[in-house]
Amino acid sequence: MNFAGGFGKSFKTYLLIGMRCPAGRTVSNLSKECNVTGDFMRKTDVLVVGGGPAGSLAAMTGKASYPDKEFVLVSDESQAMVPCGIPYIFGTLNGVEENMMPRDPLTKAGIDVIIGELVSIDREGKSCELADGTKVAFDRLVLALGSVPSVPKWLKGAALDNVHVIKKAKEHLETLFKSLDDFKKIVVIGGGFIGVEISDELNKMGKDVTIVEILPQILGMAFDEDLATEIEKIVAERGVKVRTGVGVKQILGSDKVEGVLLQNDERLDADAVILTMGYRPNVGIAERSGLPLNEIGFIRVDEYLRTDDPNIFAVGDCAEKRDFSTRKVSGLMLASTASTEARIAGMNLYGLSVVKAFKGTIAIFSTAIGDSGFGSAGLTESVARREGFEIVTGIFDGVDKHPNTLPEVHRQLIKLVVARDSGAVLGGEVLSGPSTGELVNLIGFMIQNRMTVDMILSSQIGTHPLLTAPPTAYPLIKAAENAARKIRGA
Repeated sequence: MNFAGGFGKSFKTYLLIGMRCPAGRTVSNLSKECNVTGDFMRKTDVLVVGGGPAGSLAAMTGKASYPDKEFVLVSDESQAMVPCGIPYIFGTLNGVEENMMPRDPLTKAGIDVIIGELVSIDREGKSCELADGTKVAFDRLVLALGSVPSVPKWLKGAALDNVHVIKKAKEHLETLFKSLDDFKKIVVIGGGFIGVEISDELNKMGKDVTIVEILPQILGMAFDEDLATEIEKIVAERGVKVRTGVGVKQILGSDKVEGVLLQNDERLDADAVILTMGYRPNVGIAERSGLPLNEIGFIRVDEYLRTDDPNIFAVGDCAEKRDFSTRKVSGLMLASTASTEARIAGMNLYGLSVVKAFKGTIAIFSTAIGDSGFGSAGLTESVARREGFEIVTGIFDGVDKHPNTLPEVHRQLIKLVVARDSGAVLGGEVLSGPSTGELVNLIGFMIQNRMTVDMILSSQIGTHPLLTAPPTAYPLIKAAENAARKIRGA
């Protein structure tokens, strides 16, 4: 039964069971309403907007914490991408299909999923409207609106054919993936994590790739110069050309890309350009609804991820963040941070807990180039000094297995940034192999729990020849020893 014009506008709202509504959706219970004027109204306790990691995890954590509440998730993509896996569709994976987030966990948890695009938020009426006319009334709303690629307005030539950004959208990435067959020379503008990872993946495909980064080193925002220099050497040795310390003046071409002109007037020939110059929060609809933004354009939230409206939460790339140590507003966007925020928001939807709060981003990064891994957490040495912390560093250079004659042994370089007065760990960096990811996570735990070098030195660890460094030279403990000696003045 379809009401798309079958009755007059004066007809009142009907509750329907198992009938068809104008939006083409089947209504299965009395909490869902169909308005005969053409509007489809769905009622739910918690509405989550955003189908990426933050939205999905907020919904699942919320449902687990409040199983008696009804949850609806709205996503503008029928299939969501694994964000951190996007660079690997170009080389390691066999295309976009191998990098999809499963929807099954949501439906198995009892969360309803609607595919649609949010167009407005009615805060007073506590409802959201989708592009197809669907309206969803909510008691609590979680905004996980994500981010969109940032393209500087000053960059001349950014609108030319074969200039690409990396959107987290399946259809966009499928088109980009197919188009790469026609390109040989590719310039990647931006030497952050996405730029470096995509460059290495394109290099695997046999492309002639050049990274352009205005900072002195690639990954220079996450690593100090000593480690960043080593990372740059590894990337270059794999065949990627690196231009650092120079920005882009413009992208050259009439209709399509022909090259890139650098600020030093060097020209790089190119068939295609990929812009990885960062992302900006997707906050337009939130701003239009009257939700306040902070000074750098993120939705303002408290440590429970509540906006200024106590019924509306915001998590992930669209939400405000502060640095864990400095308390300054941060523009960091990480899926891991978004997931933490999502869990905290989900647990606090209907009751706050002071022990379930977000105390600031630690900025935990990791990546891999070939069999080399790089990771960082917290403050780098240069940032800590610039912010006014009096620090020492603890450094240890060892191996990740014992004895070092075992096959596939990797170097394990650890650098800790430690407050001189308290001995508390403020940050750390790792250069190693597959163990990098978990080592940098351990450093993150140390920072979040305000661990001191003395606490690390008295920590118990488990080791195994094939899995870890030796107990006599465990890298985090040895780096802490090095820092402790400097604190003592030894």
